[in-house]
Amino acid sequence: MHGPFPAERLSRRTLLRRLGTGLGAIGLAGLLNDQGLLAADAKSVSPLAPKPSHFRPRAKRLIHLFMNGGPSQVDTFDPKPMLAKYNGQKPPNAVLKTERATSGLMQSPFKFNRHGQSGIEVSELYPHVAECVDDLCVIRSMHTNIPNHEPSLLMMTCGETQPIRPSMGSWLVYGLGSENQNLPGFVVLCPGKPVVGPQLWSNSFLPGIYQGTHINNSRLDPKTVLKNLDNPYLTRGAQREQLDLLNAMNRSHLEQRGTDNALEARIESMEMAFRMQSEAQDVFDLNRETKPTREMYGTGPFADACLTARRLVESGVRVVQIFTGDGQPWDDHGDIQDHRGKARMTDQPIAALLKDLKARGLLEDTLVLWGGEFGRTPTSEGAKGRDHNNHGFTVWLAGGGVRGGMVYGASDEFGFAAAEDKMHVHDLHATMLHLLGINHEKLTYRYSGRDFRLTDVSGTVAKAIIA
Repeated sequence: MHGPFPAERLSRRTLLRRLGTGLGAIGLAGLLNDQGLLAADAKSVSPLAPKPSHFRPRAKRLIHLFMNGGPSQVDTFDPKPMLAKYNGQKPPNAVLKTERATSGLMQSPFKFNRHGQSGIEVSELYPHVAECVDDLCVIRSMHTNIPNHEPSLLMMTCGETQPIRPSMGSWLVYGLGSENQNLPGFVVLCPGKPVVGPQLWSNSFLPGIYQGTHINNSRLDPKTVLKNLDNPYLTRGAQREQLDLLNAMNRSHLEQRGTDNALEARIESMEMAFRMQSEAQDVFDLNRETKPTREMYGTGPFADACLTARRLVESGVRVVQIFTGDGQPWDDHGDIQDHRGKARMTDQPIAALLKDLKARGLLEDTLVLWGGEFGRTPTSEGAKGRDHNNHGFTVWLAGGGVRGGMVYGASDEFGFAAAEDKMHVHDLHATMLHLLGINHEKLTYRYSGRDFRLTDVSGTVAKAIIA
């Protein structure tokens, strides 16, 4: 080459990279990667790829059955005979501050019976779940900070009463990754939106790929449940080429500007959308299930959500969260008898989920959590309702290394406040993370000059409930 510039010797690789504005190199890289001939590049590893736990996990995945609105512990899983004895009265040790003014103690209108070999008492509201009681660890000593929905919902899902912190599902996928790169690692099923809304499954300051994917399960049509998955204009190969070019441009843009979480999230979301074409519609197609299985779960959005949750975790999704409904359905201030409808809607599907997971060998390493953001008062609000109660409430865990057929902790004689082996929401989260192989004090993310974690600066693992 003549002129003021020295001759440049082009290697075949350089020539290919420059040929056609680099499209040849992109195509070659994709081909070599598919054949496993490219060296591993830390930047190319998916942020959803499985990651090692801190120690051997008992559980691999989580299903959170969220009874949003606050179910009454003394009407479901924490019987209190003293409520009948002192019905209508207000003893001094039954006076605790809650959100609204309440009257005297109100006995439960629902009967309790002992079930299973463990003999744990469960109310008539949950006859199907009662059949699974020997797989449950019923925690009767829960408590949280504030008797209001918004802060308590945030505490139960994000470990903090104030918005906006990463949700428990986001923390888990950040810490452990996911076993299936063709589906989101964290899926939220809610027919509409609960109080607070998307902040309950937010990634906050964690990278955007860890945000929960909200599915409106009011009608689970596999072709429309996730919109715009199919491209009617391009073949899959052409889409791959287009996306590779777009990603290369975005990566170049990112390298020039340094860290940009929003851009990184956009790049990963486009990759996820492409991969989901191959699997997402199948996993949401409940018609692939047998008729007996569909009948076992029952009908309705919550039943469909429970069956979908089993299909999702079976397909490698790390976390599935199911809300009872939009708003705050369990919030029965007016008449506690309205609990019957919510229990009828959730009882059969929950029991079917537990039995189905167990039959498939999935329950032993799938952790299931049932409960609300708080409980309800044993005193009456108005004539027949119950107010919010943060002082004491009940949740239960099943599977995933939990001791089944046991009751942990206790509330006071009226079921108003946690009394024995008290468990704050931070303790619950610490215990759940432990079961999933995570030291809750070491699952951190540095943001705004400090290290954040799901359990903030507290949390104690309840080792007594671990099998």
